[in-house]
Amino acid sequence: MTDAATLVCRARFMLPLAGPDRARRIQDGYVVAREGRILEAGPYTAETGTRLLRTWGEHLQVLHTRREIPSSDPIPMQDLALLPALVKAHGHDHEQPLIGLARDEALTDWLDHAVNPFTGFMNARHAELSDLLGGSPQLAVYRMARVCDIHYGITASMVHHCNWNKHHLAEIAQANEAAGTRMIVAVGSQDRHYAAELLDRPGEALARLDRALEIQAGCARTRFIPGPDQCFSNSRESLLPQKDWARRHGTLLHIHSAEEPRTTRWFTQEVEPGLTPVEYFREIGILDASTVLAHQVNCGPRDVELLAAAGTAVVHNPLANTILGSGMPPLMDLLRAGVPVAISTDGSGSADNQNLFAAARLAAQYQKAFHQDATLLPSQQLLEMITVVPNRILGFDQGELAPGRQADWILLDLARPNLVPTRLDNLTENLLWAADGSEVDTVVASGRLLKLDGRILPFQDGSRPEDIMAQVQALSEAFAAHRTTSPELKGTGAHR
Repeated sequence: MTDAATLVCRARFMLPLAGPDRARRIQDGYVVAREGRILEAGPYTAETGTRLLRTWGEHLQVLHTRREIPSSDPIPMQDLALLPALVKAHGHDHEQPLIGLARDEALTDWLDHAVNPFTGFMNARHAELSDLLGGSPQLAVYRMARVCDIHYGITASMVHHCNWNKHHLAEIAQANEAAGTRMIVAVGSQDRHYAAELLDRPGEALARLDRALEIQAGCARTRFIPGPDQCFSNSRESLLPQKDWARRHGTLLHIHSAEEPRTTRWFTQEVEPGLTPVEYFREIGILDASTVLAHQVNCGPRDVELLAAAGTAVVHNPLANTILGSGMPPLMDLLRAGVPVAISTDGSGSADNQNLFAAARLAAQYQKAFHQDATLLPSQQLLEMITVVPNRILGFDQGELAPGRQADWILLDLARPNLVPTRLDNLTENLLWAADGSEVDTVVASGRLLKLDGRILPFQDGSRPEDIMAQVQALSEAFAAHRTTSPELKGTGAHR
């Protein structure tokens, strides 16, 4: 799409997810975008195409796909489902090369055997790996994360950029800007109970955030916020200045909380005796509506009440929480108390994919089975928890197809065997219960095509998805060889 063009997309089915009736389903819907914003969206009629052509003339660009239905109408229908692009509220952009590694281990063991060795490997052998890949290994990994998000229809995210990655802020911004996605980067910190080489000295976390603002000044789609890693790895002396920084700059603060049972018990018994992570955050004054907690699996008796009173949001990551054996949060209690909860994937290394439909499905399956109540978390609510809700938590301007919103949407191929038959009356249900995530056929972000006919398009810097994937394959193989001779790392959490 050129800068002067007005983009129109028409599809067989449309789920706008826009108020006041977010459950509205449209047979034959369309959306129009110009300069990155939605101008209009709704049911298509015979008059619509004529009016759009009369208004925009040669500047009207019709989105065509391989699933187009032949028609004499000026705006032909795509035999696809149109809905807002997905919003991921918690992830880690360094983990795709770790899929399948250190499986069948608890979180802290997995961190010691996969995440921290890998990010340390990229840091220590940066020059050698740069020669191998023809560029920065961190940049290759962050580009790969953008490929994975686009593949699954995610155009906006908040990523937690911790451990060695906190030293590579420019690269993650470069990858995001080139991909055309929108991102909040939560910049990590640790000053206790962590691998010694990753601990921050006084003031270092704040200096890093100030440098991040300089990078942000040159970005159109990337913002930086404080992202202290964990409560056990960040003391009051680290957390309070970062929360003050967030308040002064009007940003969120994002932190992992109560993710793993053993470490949570250790924190409550030894690190901050008598306090759960939520109580610790409240006591030191950082628990408020601008704090977003990831996981919050292992809640204490008062935690839900405190979160609701503070207006603090929680990002639920069921794929990672079950794979790593961390447990599942009291999701229904959180929702009933009015705590804002988004569903996300965590990083690919712990979840093994970025399929938000799969994450939402697992969240519902667990709660339905645990509570023996099939009525919990219906499909409409789940769909909003990966679009509307995370958009609201993160302060983006998308998540629904409505005038004035960011022009971010996806088209899903309903001709896959697993989605046949799909009709208007079972559309939302099929997306949540029958889709496998690969049905995302076309992706538009800020009015620009990122994926078309199932193929991710080259990034704005010219990098091609196939070259990015080849780089990450080579990097993964180099790390596999490195692991055979490297000493075991043991410095994370309760078992350090």
